[in-house]
Amino acid sequence: MITTFEDKPRDKCAVMGVYNHPRAANFVYLGLYSLQHRGQESSGIVTNDNGTFYKHIDMGLVADVFSETSDMERLIGNIAIGHNRYSTTGMVKKINAQPLVVSSKYGPMAISHNGNFVNSQVLHNKLEDEGAIFQTTTDTEIVLHLIARSKKEKMIDKVIDSMDRIQGAFSLAIMTRKKLIGVRDPRGFRPLCIGEKDGAYILASESCALDILDAEYIREVEPGEVVIFDKNGISSYRLTEKIKNSSCIFEYIYFSRPDSRIFGEKVDKARRKLGKMLALENPVDADRIISVPDSSNTAALGYAQETGIRFEIGLIRNHYIGRTFIHPVQTMRDFNVRIKFNPVKGVLKNKRIVVVEDSIARGTTLRYLVRMLRNAGAKEIHVRVSSPPILYPCYYGMDFPTKEELIASQMSIEEIREFLQADTLHYLSLEGLLNSVPRENCGYCTACFSGEYPIVPDHKVIKHQLENGIVTD
Repeated sequence: MITTFEDKPRDKCAVMGVYNHPRAANFVYLGLYSLQHRGQESSGIVTNDNGTFYKHIDMGLVADVFSETSDMERLIGNIAIGHNRYSTTGMVKKINAQPLVVSSKYGPMAISHNGNFVNSQVLHNKLEDEGAIFQTTTDTEIVLHLIARSKKEKMIDKVIDSMDRIQGAFSLAIMTRKKLIGVRDPRGFRPLCIGEKDGAYILASESCALDILDAEYIREVEPGEVVIFDKNGISSYRLTEKIKNSSCIFEYIYFSRPDSRIFGEKVDKARRKLGKMLALENPVDADRIISVPDSSNTAALGYAQETGIRFEIGLIRNHYIGRTFIHPVQTMRDFNVRIKFNPVKGVLKNKRIVVVEDSIARGTTLRYLVRMLRNAGAKEIHVRVSSPPILYPCYYGMDFPTKEELIASQMSIEEIREFLQADTLHYLSLEGLLNSVPRENCGYCTACFSGEYPIVPDHKVIKHQLENGIVTD
């Protein structure tokens, strides 16, 4: 059963790494805490103390997984990697939680992964035919098998050799006995950046993880780049494949925190531009502008700045809903929304309201919100969406529903408006979206809007993965 909490697309993971700091585990913990929005299913940290690995991994949020002081005290060493996970398919079990740790003839290795391999089933089958034994159902384990089986001599060559066999989206943090390695796929689907503090190097999915550490932002890991942190400092290498960038534009729309810097731009700045462009394309005569908190706040501010219409806090979000919340009244169809949002009636009563939302997947939550706003006294409700209609599923690391579950692939915009029971509904155009984000030296994946996939997915493989519980990360 689909609940209203599942109405939004979800990103799949956060990765974090620290090299050369005596409190590496503490740095990773704080970074993961900042990156909690990228994965809330499981969390883990693995440390390296002169070649001996220590780990603590469990299901749940960062604060729950590392709830005891002893959890952190056991994680000694000056190198560490961490992971927050959200899977889209397969088993939600601790065995699939990351970082994954293995032993090999080259010593112990650990890995954290954000992304999705579109050829994972092909590689999985080939490795099994060659005698590989898999301990998990996650595609991340494939990387470790490929590195261990590579015929190359040096570790960097093994990593490059392995990455050249993988197709899809991947930002990786890999830890060996003496090195921390960061990898970003040739198209640069997912963000990954480098920071520095007190002589220690830091890898993080987003720059907000550097801010909590008061670390200096150095730069992004470039698409197709492999960076190695060791006693010699930072070394940079390139994957064999050179391809046009296809960074995920949804990172700007929804996934990344507004205080992060990704793909060469501050997310807050990009989202304000989305709101301003939305206002230029779809103005409306109204009294107040509100957002669906929290991810739509910045776009709503941009919309208000462009139109001159007053922005107000019209919805209050409850941030403290536990994973095991029990419905006291199961018959209340909109109960999930009512415990998550509450209207500010003084802002809404007898007002013509513009509701700015960043995206619509299934539309169920927004339908309930529109009803809630009307019950709170709103005279008119005009919905404005700071992205185009989502028409196609994603195969590169986002949890989009199947095409059949996406409301825009089944209904016209007018039919969606009627379903939402809004007075008007308008989306940002794809052209307006692309004109709102930096274009110099950066291309974008817009497949969920256009159906133009940078890597043509093998739908038979995707179907097989879904049916057989192959987890993507």
